[in-house]
Parts: sequence; C-alpha cells; structure tokens
Amino acid sequence: MVRGARIGVDVGTVRVGVAASDPDGIMAFPVETVDRLGESAARVAAIAAERDAIEIYVGLPRHLSGSEGISAADARAFASLIAERVDIPVRLVDERLSTTSASRSMREAGRNSKSQRSTIDQAAAVVILDTVLDAARRGNLGTVATTVAREENHD
Repeated sequence: MVRGARIGVDVGTVRVGVAASDPDGIMAFPVETVDRLGESAARVAAIAAERDAIEIYVGLPRHLSGSEGISAADARAFASLIAERVDIPVRLVDERLSTTSASRSMREAGRNSKSQRSTIDQAAAVVILDTVLDAARRGNLGTVATTVAREENHD
C-alpha cells in the first residue's frame, strides 16, 4: 500500500462526515462534521490538503438491491464537486450499511440517538474508510471503489 493519508466522506443532506487514516493506512479516525450548507466540498478539499491526503473516498449509498436512488445521485454530485477542487483521486465506495453500522457501534458504546446526531456522520465516514483500508490490505480495492472523472474545463 502506498504511504499517505486517505480521507473518507459520508455525504448527508444536512451534514457531511469526514474521517482520515494515518499515513500508513492502518486505522481510520473521525475528523470533522461539515455543515452541508455553503462550501462543504471546499472544506472537504481543505481537510484533504491539511492532511496531505493521497486519496479521497466518498460513500455511495446504494439500496440493498444494488440499485441507486436520489442519495446516490447526490453523493456522486458531491464527489464531483470535491474532484474539481483537488489534484488527488476521488473515488466512490459502496456504503450500503455504513450509517447503520456506525449507529449500532455508538449505541453499544452507550450513546443514545440524540447524542449521536453530532458525530454519526463522522462515524459513518470511519466505517467507509475502514472498508477501503481493509480492501486495500487484501488487494481488492478495485472491486469496491471507482474513480470519479474530473470535468474537463474547455474555456
């Protein structure tokens, strides 16, 4: 695995959770919850720059059947906004149950749903990034992540 921090992103309609890995890609940890209003894609790009990240992974919320709905289209659009602002790869990762998994873990740690609101998006981003790190260690990252194409500027 190439050395460098990776960023995980959980896109919600109100908030965006951000997680980061250590430079060796061993573990993921929560970083920040970004308000979706305003320049949230720019803030994610800034976090990636602050951490000298080499890749950004955005969760793609598919239905259990594998089909995509409105939330997936929103995540794709958000990933494209990030890709326009960075010079590193931005990839989409299947995250069907990341928020559910994060919520269950937080409940097991004694956090009720009301106290989870401010951090659930970060926890979901950690789950997304953990999926990426595990796949990279197993050598099958290409089966769980696809690269977001950058828009060509023809001005």
